[in-house]
Parts: sequence; structure tokens; C-alpha cells
Amino acid sequence: MKNPLLLTLAGFLLIGSLRAEKPSPIDPNALSMLKRMSATLSAAKAFSVETHGIMEVPSITGQFITLYPSGRISLQRPDKVRAELGGEAPPFDFYYDGTSVSAIAPHTKVFSTLKAPSTIDEMLAGLQQETGIRFPSAPILNSDPYGVLSRRLLSAVVVGPCKVNGVECDHLAFRSPGVNWEIWIDAGRSAVPRRLAITITDKPNFPRSIVEFSAWNLHPWLLNSSFVFHPPTGFKEIPFKAVLKASDR
Repeated sequence: MKNPLLLTLAGFLLIGSLRAEKPSPIDPNALSMLKRMSATLSAAKAFSVETHGIMEVPSITGQFITLYPSGRISLQRPDKVRAELGGEAPPFDFYYDGTSVSAIAPHTKVFSTLKAPSTIDEMLAGLQQETGIRFPSAPILNSDPYGVLSRRLLSAVVVGPCKVNGVECDHLAFRSPGVNWEIWIDAGRSAVPRRLAITITDKPNFPRSIVEFSAWNLHPWLLNSSFVFHPPTGFKEIPFKAVLKASDR
């Protein structure tokens, strides 16, 4: 008869040896899943998606406040984006029509407009640098999400299967300089992202944002006019960074 104590000790030793074995920091399976998602979005000439998120923003006291924004993003390649953001966060609308970008904070009746490059990729690359606007979901708007997301990776792992709002997904985790991020990709045929979590590791308090994606439409009917901004009557034009401050972003 086998000794139960010896079996238990053997089990602990086996678990310990498995934990001590370090896997490769870049798992090719994680990259393969990321490429599959990127191929889906790159092939879409247009899409629309609803978003619900959690974001941490600094307050005047130095404390990071947790907000729960929601919104809708519409995109038409190669040169049109419309984002409507609200929820707990103050309303903030964004327009890009291939020639200019506009932002409006409806509750304070201010807006700003700037000339912009002729493609979404170029516009996104310069937007944060020039105005301070940063969309957590910006990588999936790019024509090559994989090229953006895989840049300068330090690690890539498959966490495992799970469900996001009832949808079977593959959970992946990545690290890049200054940022840790995770993505949950629909395990079905569509391979669209269902959740994205980002932790900024080179800023105080390690601010985090999480975005969940739902109501994906990869063949939407979008009017070109919906991406064109028309200043509302009575609204004041101010610099972009002032619009961000007015909308607490």
C-alpha cells in the first residue's frame, strides 16, 4: 500500500517544480491569437462598437478618481472616426473627417478644431502628442492593430479561456515599456476584442483603464456626414487642451 504522506509530498514537489520552470516570455500562441484579432479588424472597411469602461483620473487632491464612462465608436477606413463618450464621465464628442479633428464638451459649451493628416493611422499617431487626447481603444482603430500592439513587447502570455459577458474568450496578457496590458478576444469566428485593460506603469499610482466592447458591427451603414463637425450655435471655440480640461479628461 502506498503511503499517503509520501504521495502528498510528491505532489507538492511536482507543483513546485512546475512553478519554478520559467516559460518563454513571448508565447507564440499569444501572438497568433493577437494576429487573428488584428486580421479581423484590418479587413473591416468600417465598423461600429459600443464601449463601457473604467478609468482612473487624477483629481486636484492628488487622489485618482474612478469613473465609469460609456460610449460608441464609429470608424470608416481610411479617414473617418466618430466617438461619442459619456456615462459617469462628462460628455465628450470627437470627430475626424479626413481633414480635421474636432472635440466638443457639450456641458460647458466649448469646442476645438484642428487640421489633421489624411489617414486614421497618421491622425492617431499625432493626436496625443499635439492635444493630449488619448483613447484607450486607439490601437484597435489602427489599420494594423497587431503592428501597434506587438511593438517593443517584453512578454506575451496566454492566461486562458474565460467568458466576458457570456461570450467565450481567450484572455491574453502583455508587457511593454511603461505599460502592462491585457486583452480578451472572442474565441469564436469573429475574433473581435471584448475587453482591454491597460495599466500605465511609468506614472504615479499606476493609473488603469478598462474598456469592454459590445454590439460589434463589422458592416455598418455609415453616412459621411456623420463624421463632419458643425459647431453648435452659442458654443465657444477654445484650444484643444482647454477642451480636455473642460471635460475633465
